[in-house]
Amino acid sequence: MYDSAAVYEDIFIWLARLAELTDAQLGAAVLVPNLRHVMTVASAIATLEDLAPGRFVYGLGTGESARTVLNKKRLSLATTRRYLEQLRGLLRGDVVEIDGERCQMIHWPGLAPARPIDVPLLWSAFGPKSLAVAQETADGVMTVSDEPTGLAWNVRMINGTILDDGEDLTSPRVKAAIGPWLVLPYHSLAQWKPDALDRLPRGAEWIAQSKVARSPGELHLALHEGHATHVNARDEMLLEVAPEIPLRGAFWIDTPDALRARAEHAARNGITELLYAPVGPDAADELRRMAALLAG
Repeated sequence: MYDSAAVYEDIFIWLARLAELTDAQLGAAVLVPNLRHVMTVASAIATLEDLAPGRFVYGLGTGESARTVLNKKRLSLATTRRYLEQLRGLLRGDVVEIDGERCQMIHWPGLAPARPIDVPLLWSAFGPKSLAVAQETADGVMTVSDEPTGLAWNVRMINGTILDDGEDLTSPRVKAAIGPWLVLPYHSLAQWKPDALDRLPRGAEWIAQSKVARSPGELHLALHEGHATHVNARDEMLLEVAPEIPLRGAFWIDTPDALRARAEHAARNGITELLYAPVGPDAADELRRMAALLAG
């Protein structure tokens, strides 16, 4: 489950609900340090571990999406690493320095599971510096690459859809199934590198419409309406110019046999888990189809 508070409902409430309603293994992808004090997260993890022991895993990251929708750049690797180390220390029962003060989980027996509380902590790694932090601090890594990481637990995030017989990459169904992910590069460039939009198809027209949708200080709110969940009215034009060739590489869009082969290639490179993030008008059906194909 995602942790962008401006886009989704509260992750810990939903993890608790799903723990009671299902037998599934559950996870956070990913928790972002600036959204909650680290003691708050430690206590939330303890609560869930008391509710459903051994069923949770927690990814942590710098907040590429969660902070962007707040008009903030992602956190530094150092800040995020310190947060992970503080969180692990608190869950062990250690006294941990936080904001210059010595802190500890001092829950009375019966008010939280006894420490140490051992839960897997994964690191969202994009690039060699981030991967190096993961190798030093985390139990595993979350990535968008098939490249070997040197860690035993490797979660590969994927987006895409299974092509129907005779369907190609430009079909309306395919565009709808990946649309919210497809337009994200425009969102990011508009916020942090707006000059680059002129080099993208219809970039200038799209940003002009976005700018009049909100006041100047609220442009980021217009940019991220439907962020990674839906295609807003201004983004519709971008689906019409989506390049066909890069789609197959950036997304898992292909025939059933080709997608199985791609998953097998990932497994040979050390990927141990696929984190599929379906979107579009029928995300539940996309999830069922991909699970039936790849988990069988």
